Amino acid sequence: MSSTVHIGRGPNDPGLDNPGRRRILVGSAGAMAAVSLLGFTPLAKAEEAKTLPEFAAWKDRSALIVHSANTMETQRGAIGSGVITPSDRLFVRNNLPAPADDIATDPDAWEVRIEGVKKPTTLTVGDLKRMGVTTVASVLQCSGNGRAFFPHGASGTQWSVGAAGCVLWTGVALKDVVEALGGAADDARYITSTGGETLPDGLDPKTVMVERSVPTKAMETALLAWEMNDEALPVTHGGPLRMVVPGYFGVNNVKYVKTVAFTENQTDAKIQASGYRVRDVGVKGSPDQPSMWDMNVKSWVTAPLENGRKGRNMIYGVAFGGTVALSKVEVSVDGGRNWKEARFLGPDLGPYAWRPFVMATDLDAGEHRIVSRATDAEGNSQPEERTENERGYGHNGWKDHGVTVAVA
Repeated sequence: MSSTVHIGRGPNDPGLDNPGRRRILVGSAGAMAAVSLLGFTPLAKAEEAKTLPEFAAWKDRSALIVHSANTMETQRGAIGSGVITPSDRLFVRNNLPAPADDIATDPDAWEVRIEGVKKPTTLTVGDLKRMGVTTVASVLQCSGNGRAFFPHGASGTQWSVGAAGCVLWTGVALKDVVEALGGAADDARYITSTGGETLPDGLDPKTVMVERSVPTKAMETALLAWEMNDEALPVTHGGPLRMVVPGYFGVNNVKYVKTVAFTENQTDAKIQASGYRVRDVGVKGSPDQPSMWDMNVKSWVTAPLENGRKGRNMIYGVAFGGTVALSKVEVSVDGGRNWKEARFLGPDLGPYAWRPFVMATDLDAGEHRIVSRATDAEGNSQPEERTENERGYGHNGWKDHGVTVAVA
């Protein structure tokens, strides 16, 4: 893979050029309306920053496409065939600028307020560590992953496939915390998490704050995480403490979480009330529209991307089922006319993790359109086409996510 990344219109990614646990982590690494008021620095399509912003300077620059100072995408070719995404290759998406690094100087001192329970209280990360510990492998994916394929020019970062990764989260199960505090309030229908970012002066906090509500059923799997991939959760990805809701889109995994409340109603913060809502093109967001909660079944090819060789080729990719385990992945090398089942690679880390897959096939000289189609354990399969919507959310159509490979 080239060490230089360029913004442009490549053949396979619209708007983008394609260029024990410890053993799993090491193996995966080897396998391969932004406004200046909020501190965002959009980049022109014709250029891309040569260096990473300070809060993400530790990342592998050669594996990333930098859309802005707060949005960085993993190159399709850098996703590789590992079960766990190396932290330095994981995409970055912040709704607000990240807090200063000094919030992680003493991570155990970070406080989170738990409300809407029988015994409301404020706990430190140190307190949480004494209440239990669990590790969950889960796909982290931006709601707009695949937005670049929408023809109407949906606003927002033009992600192709790289706004996703599979991560090991370590923390305390939320249900254990709630149980220790006497249980949730009887009228609770939602878990509402509030981020700890510094809000800009002069604006209504509700218009910019990161505060998301998810149904209380998510308490069965949610955790308050202080580690990512067996290391302290970096500020870049929400440390010292992040709400993690396995199987749910990334926006619900609130960073720098300061309050967790069990509420009767969803928050009226803009990011929930009208943001991240699925609606027809041209329609404004409103609370009566579907919210970006559970992820849908999805897959895409990671290699080869542009060129193959005549004869035997290995087709690699990744697939996941959101909140449902995967059943199978099929691959077609003729644009979906004929399908062949692929086999999964590596260990199965649970229903919320992705499964790398591979399929061996012979390719003749010429162009081949390679696509993949995943099916979950409940029988849900990826559709051929995308579901058109205003913000380009939840795209899991297999047709757009394919690649065209030239075989000499």
